[in-house]
Amino acid sequence: MTIRAKDGIVKPRLQPTLLLTHVEPKTIKQALSNPTWSAAMQTEYNALVHNNTWSLVPLPPHRTTIGCKWVFRVKENPNGTIQKYKARLVAKGFNQQFGFDCHETFSPVIKPITVRLILTLALTHRWPIQQLDVNNAFLNGTLEEEVYMTQPPGFEASDKKSRLQTTQSHLWAQTSTSFGLTSSNQLCCN
Repeated sequence: MTIRAKDGIVKPRLQPTLLLTHVEPKTIKQALSNPTWSAAMQTEYNALVHNNTWSLVPLPPHRTTIGCKWVFRVKENPNGTIQKYKARLVAKGFNQQFGFDCHETFSPVIKPITVRLILTLALTHRWPIQQLDVNNAFLNGTLEEEVYMTQPPGFEASDKKSRLQTTQSHLWAQTSTSFGLTSSNQLCCN
């Protein structure tokens, strides 16, 4: 009986990286203190404003709000160099109540076997394969229900009317879908 060690077959040892070249912030305070992450947050905020994702309104009586959170990721190139710093503002959609804040949650998703079939057909027929990515695709849907979200930390409204109020009295009324809402997947595909 031959074992792998006798044949010289061994798993390559991965050397742990002891020095990190980049660190993803865990808190909003850490992100706002770093100019690179601040710029990434501003880029995300500008995309949300450009897509008319919300309007600033007072909270109607007997309505609840959902919170929001900043998520930070360092996107890398295949060779390990930094491609970009990505900040994403997500709604805490797990606080939504079915039938009140959201109604339809189904999202059409391609099955892995279908992807394999298409790739196999493309290989056998030598068809070219292309890939595309739609920036902020989830922001293209229009919400059918009213969703009220708190303003994100670091980007509270700065107009005179809102400055007189506390940040909790004026909220964002979502007009289009946002990352984290339960209906975002379904509305993005329609």
